[in-house]
Amino acid sequence: MAGLDACLRNGADIIVNTDADNQYCGEDIEKLVRPIIDGQADIVIGERPIDQTEHFSPLKKKLQHFGSWVVRKASKSDIPDAPSGFRAYSREAAMRLNVTNEYTYTLETIVQAGRERIPMMSVPIRTNAELRPSRLFSSMLGYVKKSMITIIRAFAMYKPLTFFAIVGSVPFLIGLGLGIRFIVYMCIGQSDGHVQSLILASTLLMLGFMTYIVGIQADIIAANRKILEDVQFHVKKLEYSIEKNEREEQKI
Repeated sequence: MAGLDACLRNGADIIVNTDADNQYCGEDIEKLVRPIIDGQADIVIGERPIDQTEHFSPLKKKLQHFGSWVVRKASKSDIPDAPSGFRAYSREAAMRLNVTNEYTYTLETIVQAGRERIPMMSVPIRTNAELRPSRLFSSMLGYVKKSMITIIRAFAMYKPLTFFAIVGSVPFLIGLGLGIRFIVYMCIGQSDGHVQSLILASTLLMLGFMTYIVGIQADIIAANRKILEDVQFHVKKLEYSIEKNEREEQKI
């Protein structure tokens, strides 16, 4: 976010982000910015040849594909390589993005862009040989854990009603099944000794219902967040435009 802010304050029309480990080929920057220049998209993400990358282990390749699939479902996009850090943003897209997690921006920004209906696309890119181990994570387990937490957090933030409806459905359906089971026993006159299942069913039904209520409240908060993000976008647009005009006047 500090990088995007600095670029916008300096009048950048297109911002390209790359990783510090020299994983991506600088010559492919043209591939990233071309769709933005042509008006085809506001965010362009480089698609790495994951299956052909030699320094990726078989497990990492599968996890990369799985993580990208989860992000596609959460964002309703078709980005095949969600963790890719080689990407380009138009000026307007950069002003609309807000990253809140402290681990990685790659997954959250795609979910947010999908929710905001910012046009996205991917282009195939090349990768360089590995020069050093990644400093983003120390083990594959740590990478998977942090990535899943980031995806779940982003999904709950930008699609709260769907998220809490899924979570609340689990105890609600289990409680409903136990309740039906007790009713069946009661109808055949064998309800004695099954009062515990009735208590458990009531507890689970109440838990599921409360989770739905939390989802509705979270959805209302998300609607207010969207309004605040729109206000923030217009404030940024005005602020950066004033700074850009002042620099141009100084040059004249």
